[in-house]
Amino acid sequence: MFYDRAKIYVKAGDGGNGIITFRREKYVPDGGPNGGNGGRGGDVILVADSGLRTMVDFKYKRHYKAKRGEHGLGGNKTGASGEELVIRVPVGTIVKSDDDEEILADLVQNGQRYLLARGGRGGHGNAHFLSNTHKAPHLAENGEPGKEMWINLELKLMADVGLVGLPNVGKSSLISVVSAARPKIADYPFTTLVPNLGVVKVNEDSFVVADIPGLIEGAHQGAGLGYDFLRHVERTRVLIHVLDVGYFEEGLDRDPYKDFLQIQEELRLFNEEVSKKPMIIAANKMDLLGADEKIDMLKKALPGIEIFPISAHSGIGIKSLMYRTLEILRLEESKIKIPEISDDFIFVNLPEKKNVTPRFEIIMDQEVFVVRGAEIERHFAMTQFQHEESVRRFHNILTRIGVMEELKKRGATVGDVVRINDLEFDFVE
Repeated sequence: MFYDRAKIYVKAGDGGNGIITFRREKYVPDGGPNGGNGGRGGDVILVADSGLRTMVDFKYKRHYKAKRGEHGLGGNKTGASGEELVIRVPVGTIVKSDDDEEILADLVQNGQRYLLARGGRGGHGNAHFLSNTHKAPHLAENGEPGKEMWINLELKLMADVGLVGLPNVGKSSLISVVSAARPKIADYPFTTLVPNLGVVKVNEDSFVVADIPGLIEGAHQGAGLGYDFLRHVERTRVLIHVLDVGYFEEGLDRDPYKDFLQIQEELRLFNEEVSKKPMIIAANKMDLLGADEKIDMLKKALPGIEIFPISAHSGIGIKSLMYRTLEILRLEESKIKIPEISDDFIFVNLPEKKNVTPRFEIIMDQEVFVVRGAEIERHFAMTQFQHEESVRRFHNILTRIGVMEELKKRGATVGDVVRINDLEFDFVE
């Protein structure tokens, strides 16, 4: 099967915990704090790989977790950072967030990298909190949790040319003639169930052609196979519309002009920009009787579009069609400037979305004040509540952020219950 969609869960590594230790050496009776910081958690990075063609690997593995950083050590030693996790995806992969379908990245070049989830920083050891007024801090932090999320991966094939048309008009036959692709071919609709890619060589040049499964009326809404594969023509620079000009069955003569209009309308309804791409018509099955008359009719009905009479069966007109396709591709390439990608460059396609959400929110759960918010939960996760100094520091953070003041505005009084995550405590001023 051709897998071009996947939903996966990724989690960057948590930071290592800081440690509370003190120097205990001979002749140093009052040694100071020397607890080291934890190491940073490993990042999760997506890398576009031209050696991959589908997302079949994600069918068997859907959860990906980077390693956490190691905990700090005595002697003011920082724990080792967690190893980054590299997930390879096919070139042409679009990365979307699962909750709102926001496009996070579009990986269109081999070797392109995207930092998907950053590892958490290591927690500070007690040596970090040493000051002139605090000589022996019994205070350290847990590592920051690594970012985690569900994402949707969507593949759009990176082909130069897309073959479009109704089912059974000869698209698969054409790609089998011009390239080394060997698609399944039979004399009935929907023989092609997956897109086929083929490399066409013209003298010293080459380009990639995609045979898109046959479209039918309503394809943009999911009819037939169209909805699943229409997006694969979005990246192509040139479309070859294959029309059957030799069709005749049980007295029912197909009108290639109406076929052309039907497919064009489906492309327009799916994505108007796709319907405006440079297009060539390949009038197939010229070796059959009556084809010449239909060609004349098409040229009169479509004066602004190049029409190449061909026969995928006998090879008529194939060479001329491929040479002209290459010429148009060269013209289109001259309009595009592709940036170079360095090996160590983390490429972020889109600007980061500014966080406009409030720092925290307070809701009532019966008689309990519940405090929520990503920043609050991060500080909560990094607090070592078994140490009194850590608890006091967490209280100071809540005060600095404005949580305590807001609780008072909401009517909280001494002794009222406040809940953060799974911890409940009494409100104090």
